[in-house]
Amino acid sequence: MIHVPVLPGYPDSRGIDYAIQHAVADLRVLEDGGVDGVLVENEFDRPHRITAAPETVAAMTRVTRAVVQESENAVVGCEILLSDPQASLAVARMAGARFIRTDYFADRMMRPEYGEFAIDADALLEYRSKIGAADVLILADIQVKYATMIKPRPLRKSAKLAHRKGADALIVTGEASGDAPTIEQLREAAGTGAPVLIGSGLRPENAKILLDECDGAIVGTSLMRNQSVDADAVELLMSHLKDR
Repeated sequence: MIHVPVLPGYPDSRGIDYAIQHAVADLRVLEDGGVDGVLVENEFDRPHRITAAPETVAAMTRVTRAVVQESENAVVGCEILLSDPQASLAVARMAGARFIRTDYFADRMMRPEYGEFAIDADALLEYRSKIGAADVLILADIQVKYATMIKPRPLRKSAKLAHRKGADALIVTGEASGDAPTIEQLREAAGTGAPVLIGSGLRPENAKILLDECDGAIVGTSLMRNQSVDADAVELLMSHLKDR
């Protein structure tokens, strides 16, 4: 994960140049540590908006483009929080990113402070085609942390639904940031034919065990110190994976 500092449009923003410098610095640390890819996300834009403001889309495009241009080996993706996968696709298309993550894709989900989310996987894929972004992969969370399913179903059924709706990979999370999914949850999500990724909670002590059950992981919390990627934390995690 590359957690971008507060972007323009929020009171605490230090400006677009600072955001770009911070993102590129995190990229350097992650690439030096040997990661395969990076996900650019506006984590610190609080409160998150359901639909991205124009200035957020513009800023994320600039930051993501800078990361794409500076990347030597890492595949670059992006996500605009809280729930605007069309905006994420637009940023990815214009910035040259290769994938997006969307927390909400197929299942009906809600949060008390926001109500039910407008989730339409078919419309999202139509939009991807419309803007010429068919080569941008959609990594979709299933039964994502923080939200409640309106019509509960077993995880394996959510996995099948998301795959049928066109997700290129499925993301399984624990109950909160920093919590890992269980082996049983990863196994439930497998079997659809789509790659399965861990979306939270991967740490050195559980990395080998959990990664034996899936295809990869998105790692944020365990690599962060003072809102930046920590080189020692990256080195420690990667040292536990060098034999895989």
